[in-house]
Amino acid sequence: MKFYKYSLISSSSLTIILLFFVGFFLLAPLHSTALTEQQIQEQETKWRAELQATEKEIANWENILRQTKTGTASLKRDASVLQAKINKAKAYIKKRQIQIEQLTRDIGLKNKTIAELEEKMNKDKESLTSILKSTNEMDSYSLVEVMLSNKNLSQFFEDVDSYNSIKISLKNQFNEIRKLQAKTDAEKEILNQKRIKEVDTKAKIETDKRKVELDKKEKQRLININKFQEKTYEQVIAEKEKKAAQIRVALFALRDTKGIAFGDALRYANLASDKTGVRSALILAILTQESDLGKNQGSCLLNNLETGDGAGKNTGTLFEKIMKAPRDTAPFKNITNRLGKNWKMTPVSCPPGTKYYSGRGYGGGMGPSQFIPSTWELFKNRLGKTLGIKANEVNPWNPEHAILATAVYMADLGADKRGYTAERNAACRYYSGRKCDNRRPRNTFYGTQVLAKAENIQLTMIDPLKGF
Repeated sequence: MKFYKYSLISSSSLTIILLFFVGFFLLAPLHSTALTEQQIQEQETKWRAELQATEKEIANWENILRQTKTGTASLKRDASVLQAKINKAKAYIKKRQIQIEQLTRDIGLKNKTIAELEEKMNKDKESLTSILKSTNEMDSYSLVEVMLSNKNLSQFFEDVDSYNSIKISLKNQFNEIRKLQAKTDAEKEILNQKRIKEVDTKAKIETDKRKVELDKKEKQRLININKFQEKTYEQVIAEKEKKAAQIRVALFALRDTKGIAFGDALRYANLASDKTGVRSALILAILTQESDLGKNQGSCLLNNLETGDGAGKNTGTLFEKIMKAPRDTAPFKNITNRLGKNWKMTPVSCPPGTKYYSGRGYGGGMGPSQFIPSTWELFKNRLGKTLGIKANEVNPWNPEHAILATAVYMADLGADKRGYTAERNAACRYYSGRKCDNRRPRNTFYGTQVLAKAENIQLTMIDPLKGF
């Protein structure tokens, strides 16, 4: 009988074993980390000193930059301004490298802490399993089985006392495991935030390095011009103004509608950025990415409101599921009707069919921002209020409205928090509804490409316009 198996261990032995388990697992300290407290303190002292020196260096170059800018305009002065900017950027890079060292150390310590907590929790669970097995055996006995056993009444009550002690300790063990789980989860969240900060800091360093390289090239160009007296300062400024004008009038491509001048696109993006906190360069990068996808995937025309089927705008290729019916076909008809458009002649995105997709899905994205009709209807009131127009006048094919819609949605997805990770995840969600996952390239490619486009737009199109 199970009772006899259990009774091979006396109540006193059970108590000793129980105290060992509880005492060891509840009171045992965590293993010491690879670094001693003294080593950690020494590292912190070193980093604080380096950061203070770097902050002082940054402030010094900011002061020099400010003074240099107030000097008499000349090629030599502009070259000096660029050199001050370069030195300031290098100091920032140094500061961020120190921060990465700190984060790398902290991540290592957090990983070790989490491993120790999980190891302790696993041992607690093993102990718990053993105790539960014993209590389940005791629970299965009836009074008749006990009375028919070879045990006398006094032995029975001793086992009952041990059983009650185990029950109490079992409760304590459960509580300890819950605490360990909560602490482990908290440590994992801290670790995740540190990893995000590390990735973001590394991304900032790479951006700073590219800025430094561009400034170095421009500085050398100015030095060479001044050295060989090729041009006057006025001629150089005139060239920069001409380049700025070319950037402003350059066509900014938009999906499923006419492109607009980059200067207008930037103005709309700046206004949207002020309203939402999302970077202008990121807003424009999303629209550029959508325009590129439009070239790859093409545009379609809906021809059946009941089924959502249609055909390629230029090829005539028949497509199923261009739009989900009636979820999107009904609001699409309403949107086009109120804006004076013919729904049969208004292009929308085709169903997905690139190498990044598996299976079938719906198209139906409208205009530059590629909102599906049902989602646009959810946003129209917010957009109308921000634009100062009636909600029914909000137009997904109007560049200003589409740019604002992109910014509002990206802010909802977390892009207003800024930083590489937040912006990249927001871009992935904009495309597929999910944050970036490196194991699934079907949406991660989108976020990565958008961030690369945003940096290029910032460095080669937005920055050159500053001061002109």
